[in-house]
Amino acid sequence: MLGKVPACVPAAPAAPGQRRPTFREVFEAHARYAWRSLLGLGVREADLPDASQQVFLVVHARLEADQIPAEAVRTFVYGVCLRVASDSRRRAHRRHEELCAAPPEPSYAATQERSVALGEALAQLEAVLDRLPPAQRAAFVLYEIEELDMTEVAATLGCPLQTAYSRLHAARKIVVAALGGVIGDESPPHEERRTK
Repeated sequence: MLGKVPACVPAAPAAPGQRRPTFREVFEAHARYAWRSLLGLGVREADLPDASQQVFLVVHARLEADQIPAEAVRTFVYGVCLRVASDSRRRAHRRHEELCAAPPEPSYAATQERSVALGEALAQLEAVLDRLPPAQRAAFVLYEIEELDMTEVAATLGCPLQTAYSRLHAARKIVVAALGGVIGDESPPHEERRTK
């Protein structure tokens, strides 16, 4: 997967007066974004370092081959994250790891009750996100968690704007049905981002 970049992929010419970013600049600007995106796309926490490395190996190869438009680096990074997360999920059923019982729960002081409740809510959300179809999960994560506006979501996913809205709506419906008591009503909190 990470071999040479095929010669058939045309290089995107740089816009006049616009210089190509270096790998270091891309990495420093997008490493946390890639990490969060991979986590949001269902990559196990234990696999995040390897998955992140795979993302940036592809990014490095494409930068070297001058195949990433300077104005679309973030979109390109997310696209690579989608493919790496998909590959990671496909390989998950072939793992031969022997899982052991979960480590004992640490004791928390009374002041940490909120942190525990937040951790439990995040675990519930993660479980619900794991049940979503990949296209719906991606739309939900990009809009609700990464807080991109819908035009950016559609561009990142490579689908029409109305399809992105449809995927987001379907994902919200599933999340609200599963977490109804935890998150309250179905009114979307970030609706003002639509026209950003």
